[in-house]
Amino acid sequence: MNQVIETNIEVYQQRGYSNEDILPKSPEKRNMGAMNYFTLWMGSIHNIPNYAAVVGFLLLGLSPINVIFAMIISGIVLSLFMVINGRAGTKYGIPFAIHLRSAYGSKGAKLPGFLRGCVAAIAWFGVQTYVGAAALTILIGKIWPAYLEIGSGANILGISVPELISFVLFWAANMAIGLGGGGILNKFTAVLSPIIYIVFGAMTVWAVNVGGGIGNIFTFKMTEATAINPVYGYLIVIASVLAVWAAPGVSVSDFTQNAKSQKAQTVGQIGSFFVGYFIFAIMAVLIIIGGTIHYGAPTSGNGVLDFINQWDSLPAILLTTLVFLMTTISTNATGNIIPAGYQLAALFPKSINYRKGVIIAGVVSVLIMPWRFMSGGSAIIVFLNGIGALLGPVAGVMIVHYYFVQRQHIDLDQLYYDENDQATNRSIYNSVNVKAYIATIAGLILSLIGQFVPAFSFLSDIAWIAGFVSAFIIYWILMKVSPNN
Repeated sequence: MNQVIETNIEVYQQRGYSNEDILPKSPEKRNMGAMNYFTLWMGSIHNIPNYAAVVGFLLLGLSPINVIFAMIISGIVLSLFMVINGRAGTKYGIPFAIHLRSAYGSKGAKLPGFLRGCVAAIAWFGVQTYVGAAALTILIGKIWPAYLEIGSGANILGISVPELISFVLFWAANMAIGLGGGGILNKFTAVLSPIIYIVFGAMTVWAVNVGGGIGNIFTFKMTEATAINPVYGYLIVIASVLAVWAAPGVSVSDFTQNAKSQKAQTVGQIGSFFVGYFIFAIMAVLIIIGGTIHYGAPTSGNGVLDFINQWDSLPAILLTTLVFLMTTISTNATGNIIPAGYQLAALFPKSINYRKGVIIAGVVSVLIMPWRFMSGGSAIIVFLNGIGALLGPVAGVMIVHYYFVQRQHIDLDQLYYDENDQATNRSIYNSVNVKAYIATIAGLILSLIGQFVPAFSFLSDIAWIAGFVSAFIIYWILMKVSPNN
């Protein structure tokens, strides 16, 4: 088996696929077992934007217990999506860029690849870096108060000098993990995950105490909360959670290509997201409401950081903030900078490798100035719906194509065709899958239409679900009516 794969890889290299990052992973290079996936995603759930999103969920008007149940259901749905979309990566050892190529065609894959690797990933990377930098500012400010006075209150491009310094420092730390690739990330998350649950467990105990007990917390309602139909509220929460993972969800093959087996990625991912969101849902709601009862509602888009900044215990502030910093780095590497590096390498294989892709993505993430569109408790929900609208339709097309069109069979020999050989240039994958494009664009329009037509605002509130379902159905119908691409 190994020898056959190695021989094929040599053939693909002779055909011009010299970039190792887009070649199939041979079995001896697949080193991720169930526990690797379990720790990978478990640690990534606890990050600042996710806690900020919980603030937005509570502002919808759902009761605390309903927010918890909605997030647990979201974790189950998410785990199933990640496993289902990750099977092709494990079966064939291919990265997302090649998985995408099998659905959209070699030329057609460039646009959805750009949306994931250059738009969603880089935007998310910038946002995660910004909120992590806010935590770093708190950390340094508690140790060295004069740090907060640097620049005498002056702003540069809409951000204070201390915040800008923190942003650059935190950006550099994220880039270091990204450049190290998946090997460094596996070691980092394995050490970090147990620390996360110890620290946030202690923070949950604190929140229950200052919030007057669990009963008091579960009967609390945010003063700015709106009234909403509970079913609709559940859909918004589920869509938002799926949008949080929209980027790593469509490109999960970048991670499952390293799986030792289908069982490893299935057990690891389902266990990780179910257990992770079960614990996170309870912890996050208790922490946010307990802190709100004690200090008042968060006043910035950074959510729980507002509470930490008001603690009296310096050691507690330092430890909790440091863990937030580390888990944000883990999430940023897993879902953003590593996939961005791979996707840029796939889009421009002759001039960009993985490391160059990471550097380019990192630079662009600074140029977009993410601090300009992250403020207020509901800003994160708006941002998530935008990401969901972009990638939900892509996910719908990928699922239909692999399971209902290809029937879980990809011809790698044709997929890695020789672009310079006219005889093999007629590969079934050497084209633009027009039907996939029609479904994707239709899904994108339906998920965004509510931004322009108020009567359809409900679709934009659940953008990922609206885009996924509509693209799924439209593409399935088009392929049934006319199966030939």
